[in-house]
Amino acid sequence: MFVSHPTLDLILRGLILTTVGLVWVVLLVRVNGLRSFSKMTNFDFVMTVAVGSLLAGASQATNWSGFVQSIIAMAALFIVQRLAASLRKRSDTAEDLMQNEPVILMRDGAIIEKALSATRVSRSDLMAKLREANVLDLQEVRAVVLETTGDISVLHGESCAEDLLTGTRCIDE
Repeated sequence: MFVSHPTLDLILRGLILTTVGLVWVVLLVRVNGLRSFSKMTNFDFVMTVAVGSLLAGASQATNWSGFVQSIIAMAALFIVQRLAASLRKRSDTAEDLMQNEPVILMRDGAIIEKALSATRVSRSDLMAKLREANVLDLQEVRAVVLETTGDISVLHGESCAEDLLTGTRCIDE
């Protein structure tokens, strides 16, 4: 307890613990780098969700041991993320185990139904992404890629450099 009045203690504890927790996360991001909360891989996404959950736990801690445990767990997540990124850079096997492969959902104006089915992307979701990308004619679409983050990239125009599709998987019909 910070003060003897229960309501005031709850308010102060929430404000102080949340502030300390946020400052701690900012410090960890500064030490670990800008990539800390990127959405480049599924591992990064899990990291972001986990840190958010731990920050919520830290700001709601009812005792110091719970608060300190959340703070230590956040630091551990950042360390594990850095180690995993380093391992992925050094080992293709680790890269393959930790990261999904982008999948081509549409190529040269043709929707690849088998890819939609395999990735569980509905045709209506695909159409929504095409509209978001201001596609006016399906024949203008060079490729649609389901990225490792779950985002969908739409490449349209007159041509598409093959280098942009390096590392993607095409599920043939």
